[in-house]
Formats: sequence, structure tokens, C-alpha cells
Amino acid sequence: MSRTRLPHAAAAVLIPTLNEATALPRLLHDLAQQQGIVLEVLVADGGSSDLTTAIARRARARVVAGPRGRGAQLNAAAAAASAPWLICLHADSRLPHPRQLALALTALRQARRKSALVAGHWPLRFVREQPGHDALFRHLEAKSASNRPGTVNGDQGLVLHRDTLRALGGFDEGLPFFEDQRLAAKVFAQGRFLLLPGVIETAARRFEAEGHAPRMALMALIVGAEAAGLHDWLASLPGLYREQRHTERLKVAPFVDSLLAHIATLPTAQQRRVWQQAAALVSGNAWQLAQWLEAQQPQGRWLSHFDEWLAPFADSALTRSALSLALPRLLRALARLEPRFG
Repeated sequence: MSRTRLPHAAAAVLIPTLNEATALPRLLHDLAQQQGIVLEVLVADGGSSDLTTAIARRARARVVAGPRGRGAQLNAAAAAASAPWLICLHADSRLPHPRQLALALTALRQARRKSALVAGHWPLRFVREQPGHDALFRHLEAKSASNRPGTVNGDQGLVLHRDTLRALGGFDEGLPFFEDQRLAAKVFAQGRFLLLPGVIETAARRFEAEGHAPRMALMALIVGAEAAGLHDWLASLPGLYREQRHTERLKVAPFVDSLLAHIATLPTAQQRRVWQQAAALVSGNAWQLAQWLEAQQPQGRWLSHFDEWLAPFADSALTRSALSLALPRLLRALARLEPRFG
């Protein structure tokens, strides 16, 4: 079936949803205010039982039903879209500038003249309802603007041409989450990311509901499991990433215990590889310690000094070997310290 021809400055906005009746209206309002671009809005719903789909239709968005899971939902919406450019946004995203999407599309069209495989994302700004944890959010916002591998996720939005998505094989559907990080890894490996002008706002609601330290700890745990290839374990625990309306204070220790028990069932050689891969992830992200310091003291040059002087040591074979031995003990300590999390 041929697609309807749309203006060159046209894009399809793909929004995966599952019971997002509270957040979705604000994003739909922002989209209606966008200038200088023709938008078709597709809400890729995974079976909402609230008013999400009714709200979408009332705003004249097209509802695309698909199997539950963000990757599958986004693939279904991309297949249904007519526009050549795709803009993937989470339902709790906000667009503070009325020409934000037009400026993004202009930047990407120019970048695509030099590199066919290019995608864009915005830096983050967190919208908070609770005070405190300023240092954490300064770090997360600065990290989202670093444009380094491993720092791009769906909260930052994703803008790419449909040909680029096709070349990357579409969104991964193996898990209900991680479709964003897996696609981002392919972009970094095969092309490049463009940091788009402006910022995208996102709600800090998951941190505030689950606890800031527990959420960070669980994120680190599942990213490590992904890097170590423990996909069976990730798929076996649906509670790793709860639907927003069911979020509550996280307890990390059961996940740590489950992960360690799963690793213990693996052959010895595979256990060794798991810890080596996890250690490589940790050592390769040691720059984030310097970035944390720089986010708190912007006048410093912590990150450039780290890249120049410490990066070779931090990511050395010796460091990775030491980490592979220490990580099991560190995880057990994490579980024991959980009652102190704030």
C-alpha cells in the first residue's frame, strides 16, 4: 500500500503508551503548538485500560494498537506512519519551544547530507515535584548532553529517518524495555548521534515514586545484566520495570539475590565471562565519576582531565580484571546497604 505524499518538512510522532491518561494530554498540547512542521501523531498503545486512547483520539491523534512492549508498539506505529521522518517521544515528555521539532528536523536533514545513518536526541531537563537530590539531577542532565555511547535513552526523544530505522533493523522487541538503548547502541556503532537544539523535559516521577537511590541502583543492575548478556534473567522478571501507575518504593535486594542466584547456575566459564563483561561496562563508564564532579562544579575541567590522564588506566586490562573479582562482593554489599538508601 502506497503512503500518502506529505510535505518535505513532515514528521510522524510516535508515542508508546500504556495507561498514560494523566501525562499524555500535556504532550499532545505541546505537539499542537509546534510551528514550521507538519506532524502526524500516532499513539502506539499497548492495551490501556484507562482513557489514554480516548484522549488521543479526541486530540485527533491516530491510535495504533499493537503487542505490549515499547519496541513492538513503536515498530507498529512506524509501519503505519506516512511521513519520512520519525520522532519517538515518551508520553511524559514536554517540548518547551514551539519550533523545537522544526529545528530538530532542519538540523538532521543537514547532517544527513554528510552521513546517511544519523539520528538525533535532545538533552534532558527533569521536571520534579519533590525537592532535593539536586546533585543527582545535575549529573543526569549533564550526562544526557554528553552524547557518549551508553548515555542515550528514550526519555531524550529519538529523531531519525524511516530509512535509517529500516537500516538498523527496527526496534528490538525482545524485552518490554531496552528497545531505546539497543537501537542507540546500533546508531553509535554504525553511524552517529546528533545532539539536537534545545532540551526535552521529562518527569522525574519514577525516581520520586521508587526512591532515587533504589532506582539508580536497579538501573545499574539491569544495564549490567544487559551488557553481560543475561537476557533470560531480564526477561524472567517483569517487575524490573513496572507500569508507572503501579510504581512504589523499590526493594533492590531481591533483584540482586535473584541475579546472583541466576549467575550461580551458569557453567564456570560462562560465569567468568559474565563478570568480565560487567567489569568492562563499569571500567568503560568510569568517566561518569568525573562528569558528576563537573556537573557540580561547571568551572572545573574534570572530564577533560579524566579523558586525558585517567581513562587509559580506568579502562585497562588490570582494572577490568580487578573489577571482575570485586563485583560479586560489591553486589552483595549493595543488597545489605539497601535500608540506608534515600
